[in-house]
Amino acid sequence: MTRRLVVVLVLAAALVAVCAAAWRITWLRGIDVLRQQAAVRADRTATALSDTLERYESLSYLVANHPAVGEALDTGSLAAIARADHYLEDANAHAHADVTYIIRADGLCVAASNWGQPDSFVGAQYRFRPYFVDAIGARVGRFFGIGTVSHVPGYYISQPVYRNGHIVGAAVLKLNLEWFPGTDANEPLFVVDKHGVIFLSSVGAWKYRAVRAVPDAVAASIEQTRQYAGAPINRLPMTPVRALDAADARIVRVGARGASPYYLLAERAVPGPGWQLMTLAPVDSVVDDARNATAAVGFGFISLCLLGFYWRTRRARLRDMVKGRARLQKAYAELNRRVEERTADLSAANAQLQTEVAERSRAERELRAAHAELLQTSKLAALGQMAAGITHELNQPLAALRTFSDNTRVLIERGELADARDNLEAIGALTDRMGKITNQLKLFVGRARPGNARSPVAAALRNALHLLQERLQRVSLQVRMCGPECMLDPQAWTKPCDANGYAPVDLATEQAELAAYCDGLRLEQALINLIANALDALESMAAPRLWIDIDAGSNTVTITVRDNGPGIPVDVLPRLFEPFFTTKETGKGLGLGLAIASSIARDCGGSLSARNEAEGGAAFVLALRRAADSTVAAGSTAAAPPDAARPR
Repeated sequence: MTRRLVVVLVLAAALVAVCAAAWRITWLRGIDVLRQQAAVRADRTATALSDTLERYESLSYLVANHPAVGEALDTGSLAAIARADHYLEDANAHAHADVTYIIRADGLCVAASNWGQPDSFVGAQYRFRPYFVDAIGARVGRFFGIGTVSHVPGYYISQPVYRNGHIVGAAVLKLNLEWFPGTDANEPLFVVDKHGVIFLSSVGAWKYRAVRAVPDAVAASIEQTRQYAGAPINRLPMTPVRALDAADARIVRVGARGASPYYLLAERAVPGPGWQLMTLAPVDSVVDDARNATAAVGFGFISLCLLGFYWRTRRARLRDMVKGRARLQKAYAELNRRVEERTADLSAANAQLQTEVAERSRAERELRAAHAELLQTSKLAALGQMAAGITHELNQPLAALRTFSDNTRVLIERGELADARDNLEAIGALTDRMGKITNQLKLFVGRARPGNARSPVAAALRNALHLLQERLQRVSLQVRMCGPECMLDPQAWTKPCDANGYAPVDLATEQAELAAYCDGLRLEQALINLIANALDALESMAAPRLWIDIDAGSNTVTITVRDNGPGIPVDVLPRLFEPFFTTKETGKGLGLGLAIASSIARDCGGSLSARNEAEGGAAFVLALRRAADSTVAAGSTAAAPPDAARPR
């Protein structure tokens, strides 16, 4: 019963999947065909509209350059105005335009093609119209609006009229474009201006409605220019439903929710006036085709399932008949075979038991031998780890000694004895430091915890940066020191670095009283290892950056070393602090730096952890106990090595 239920559920799921696939394929194919048809219609319509506007724009240019027009605007004589009226009437009749008229520089219409009609434009004031402002500004004016005299919507094209090199007025051509969209309500077509307001539409109710929200400033400008004769500009209820692969087409719903139809919207830009032509194609036919295809595929799938069920039932009956006959013939032979198998199993079990006893005895002997070998290996490993630790910790001071020696020789040759004396003092300090390192590593090998030794954090960081100054020259370094008071001033968290990559605050004076429970030399060792590890990760970066954040809490001091390197692989994080584990190339590291830093943190009652940053790079967080009587000055910020620590 359970198996049949599973089969029925699987077939039902397959039916749903097949029907869904049939629906999607048919729907996508139909939408693609509809989109191509809509694109052809939109391209054809936009081209026709653009050609019409370009043709009449050329006519407005010819009118503006006619001598009669220039003379009428320049002299203003009655004879010149009469000649201009007759010329405009004749040109307008041949061009099949709505009205052609000229406007003086003060905005007054002085001549028009409809000069003899009751609704003549002569004497009307057009100074507020944008197309007049554009023409007076030596630009071609393009504007669609409702006429202030005729109250008939039209497209206005204006050209500046020059007389002796000066603009004396404007020539305007008005076109009636109400014929353009047509009256096909099944596939609506409309044109919107640059503000998103529909001014041409095959659906009359959509005129002067906006396809997107109109800002208050734009609405005020439309009202001021009387572009649409004060008609209220409401939002057309057109809601995007689904985007298509083509950027100029999408599925929209027009009307209130519920029974509102779905359309495929195609857009085309009309060059010149900045209009957008939009066509809507109903998707009902596509939905019907998808529904029919889905029904056909569903019935076909059900028929195949029924046929398969009949074939399987008939085959099962034949198979049961054959099995019944064979079962009777094999019953006696099966009984004998089982007796023989049971006897063989008992014999094999006995032999296996004897083998397991022998294997167990041998395993015990090997275990005792391995235990003895492990003890010897552990002794050798401890000795090797101690030697490797000494080598690793002495590498940095030795490199610094070489650098100071080379610099001292150059300074002596230059005669800069004061700087050379400083370098010799630094060399002496480094030799003392190397001696202290060999003594301090005994604590690492023996896991001996130091007492409540305290050391200033700023001094330890200054010495660590001083030791690594040569490697820090190619890195943009930023150091930040901050206490709880910095939370009140976000500007105190970060200061810009100087040209050498150091923060503009001296570590020798800032936060000098901030101390942690840790021996000074061991704290320097931990910081050197963390900073050197970050510098190794930044070797392949084009713009290496390093951040050192020191946050002082009430009981803890947290030192975070961050970089913008490649980060730490996820599979490496669990083993990052194991001795002798390294991801560097052979000869570039022993894998002891992070292990030593982690051991120092534990011995001082703190911790060391690592993580990958979300913006890239890795961060190592060293948390130590803060000395009870230490305080943090309010508003302290980033610090940098003193002048003596800068590269020379």
